Amino acid sequence: MSVQVVAEIGVNHNGDLDLAVEMIRTAAECGADVVKFQSFHSKSLVTQTAPRAGYQVKNMGGEQSQLAMLSSLELPAGAMAHLMGVCEECGVGFLSTPFDKESLDELLGLGVMSVKVASGDVTNVPLLRAVGSAGKRVILSTGMSTLDEVGEAIAVIRKAGSGDITLLHCSSEYPAPFGDVNLRAMTTMQSAFHLPVGYSDHTPGIEVPIGAVALGACLIEKHFTLDRSLKGPDHKASLVPTEFSKMVDGIRHMELALGDGVKRPTRSEVEGMVLVRRSIVASRQIRKGELLTEETVMAKRPGSGLSAARWDDVIGTRASRDFDEDEMIEL
Repeated sequence: MSVQVVAEIGVNHNGDLDLAVEMIRTAAECGADVVKFQSFHSKSLVTQTAPRAGYQVKNMGGEQSQLAMLSSLELPAGAMAHLMGVCEECGVGFLSTPFDKESLDELLGLGVMSVKVASGDVTNVPLLRAVGSAGKRVILSTGMSTLDEVGEAIAVIRKAGSGDITLLHCSSEYPAPFGDVNLRAMTTMQSAFHLPVGYSDHTPGIEVPIGAVALGACLIEKHFTLDRSLKGPDHKASLVPTEFSKMVDGIRHMELALGDGVKRPTRSEVEGMVLVRRSIVASRQIRKGELLTEETVMAKRPGSGLSAARWDDVIGTRASRDFDEDEMIEL
């Protein structure tokens, strides 16, 4: 099964439905399998006095509250149904992260097959229960979490009746420093919980998600924007279309390179094997009946004769006939 590549549009539409539609079409052209949004009602998500994160202040400036910022990024009612239709037209999957029960219910009403849970809600028991009770596939992002917290979240979701669960390793900083990524934690979760594991990336560039595929990630999520200079909290930690396309190409190349794990000569190697492997040949003229020793024979290319792997079978035997120098030995 191919690695699923998710273009995280999130709130990079800046509350503009037309921009969101353009982003879906562009992400599809870049090779995304799925595009993802965020579904929320600001007043159900944050208090009036909740501060913005440091990266949000840095990226947007000003003194507006987190509530004001999120309110400006909300899409109008019915937007998700419209965007889901655009996804169908473009041949990409639709996914959205609900941040409150009302938003979850709206998504379920659209018939979504999967529900994404944000890293910040790993400890949000009421939302986890609501998501689990929907019986859908759950994609659980695990940024900022300990292994125990992830296990507790899985238990809550399962007890509520969820379908399959996929875990996403994540470093919840925008952009995330390479030294904080700790990709090996992804395989730790896989071993601990025996669940499919992917990676939600916030690092600059495309190397880390491709590396995650090499470690076994089944899903890669990466923030996507049309222009990093746009005003908004996540644009600067997002890939523009040309970069996203390169990432997708890199992921597909890595999938091919991983292969099936069976150690054997590949089709492209077989012809070269004869040229670079060695045969046992006479190192000088040898007369019939002469003792074959390490002084009378040697291993040389090509490998079209008696393989050098038979060296011990040859040394100490008698020549079956006369051999000229460089002639391949026959037993």
